[in-house]
Amino acid sequence: MNRSARRPRGFTLIELLVALAVMALLAILSWRGLDGMARAEAQTRQRADELLVLQASLAQWRADLDALASGNAPSALDWDGRVLRLTRRGASLGDGLRVVAWTRRVDVSGGQWQRWQSPALRSQEAWQQAWSSAQAWAQAEDLARQVSLLPLADWQIFYFRGDAWTHPLSSDGSTTSSLPDGVRLVLTLPPGQAVHGQLTLDWASPTVGGGRS
Repeated sequence: MNRSARRPRGFTLIELLVALAVMALLAILSWRGLDGMARAEAQTRQRADELLVLQASLAQWRADLDALASGNAPSALDWDGRVLRLTRRGASLGDGLRVVAWTRRVDVSGGQWQRWQSPALRSQEAWQQAWSSAQAWAQAEDLARQVSLLPLADWQIFYFRGDAWTHPLSSDGSTTSSLPDGVRLVLTLPPGQAVHGQLTLDWASPTVGGGRS
């Protein structure tokens, strides 16, 4: 019997190199697939975070308007084309009043929608100082109490009076010191966000029939 015919046959060098090449190719394809899944998951998480920030910002906007202190302060709402200032009630009866301001500020990263809030106010003098501080904040002063909310390309404000939407600085919007029946917020969100383009939010005074939309 020929013993050499029964000897086990091993891999040749070429076969071993081919096997290693196939394994390396499979490893690369698997890594690229996992990397793509990780990138998609990170992008989805980022978009979800951006959407939550937008929802929270709009909820805060509505909460500020709902808490307008129309009968307790010399001026409850003012828009000068750059900053919206308002006087709102505190979260509780003993919290006093607060001055809140909203503006769009441009920095190195682009336009940012920002909010400023004063401490609790319990005197006319404190309110007047906070009202002036809100105006100064819009001119890049007193930045300690501001919160940057989200990227913003542009924004507009309209008041609802006399069954029509008017610009607050127009003659129809500025001839009376009473609060408007509604406030329209028009945001222009930049590309690249979870929500981009123009977004309109209407708020109606709780004292006026029809509720809020």
